[in-house]
Amino acid sequence: MLAATDITKTYNRHAHSVPVLTGVDLDVAEGEFLSIVGASGSGKSTLLHILGTLDDANSGTITLDGHRIDNVPNKDRELLRNRTFGYVFQFYHLLPEFSALDNVLMPATIANSFMSWMASRREWRRRAEELLERVGLSHRRKHKPREMSGGEMQRTAIARALMMRPRVLLADEPTGNLDATNGDSIIRLLTDLNKDDGVTIVMVTHNLEIAGLTDRVVKLVLGKVVTDEPVVFHPRLLTAVG
Repeated sequence: MLAATDITKTYNRHAHSVPVLTGVDLDVAEGEFLSIVGASGSGKSTLLHILGTLDDANSGTITLDGHRIDNVPNKDRELLRNRTFGYVFQFYHLLPEFSALDNVLMPATIANSFMSWMASRREWRRRAEELLERVGLSHRRKHKPREMSGGEMQRTAIARALMMRPRVLLADEPTGNLDATNGDSIIRLLTDLNKDDGVTIVMVTHNLEIAGLTDRVVKLVLGKVVTDEPVVFHPRLLTAVG
């Protein structure tokens, strides 16, 4: 479904070049829950951003259903970001002056012209309310981010990412800013979305316990996917999600 082929990425900082990805090959199957692990600086987040067209590689290709998406015009990228990919980040990126409901509605607001929005706003609002109920936050729909806990903000961000019914959810350290209890809650929610709704998920995490709950784990070392180094899981969470 989604594939990266020979992806390279180098950042130039002052007079120095810092290679981050040095030839990554990765295939993601439809309906898969894939986690990407690796040491800090191994290129996990960079790879995720390139997969979702948020960043450009120096070389290589990204394909979706066999069609290249890394070289399409900006207008087509914007459509991909709005309707094909959903994004969840470690620090939520909610708009602070908007309620949880309005934050969830934002992708639909962006996707529609004024006239289209006015004609369909009730349907979009109903979907946003259903998503907030799905993530257990129907009672917080009028609250602003500053009035919510970290776990509640992350669940709001997940609801927002699902607003346009994306095919692929890209999650960058979705539990990295949460305590263990809230982190467990978020991974259970993502697992349910994958199993029950068939959402394809690619998740970057440094937490091997959480990675062990996903369908497949790939490891980045020095900018490449490696297959000859073991990924060691801690047993605490391996039976947490059935």
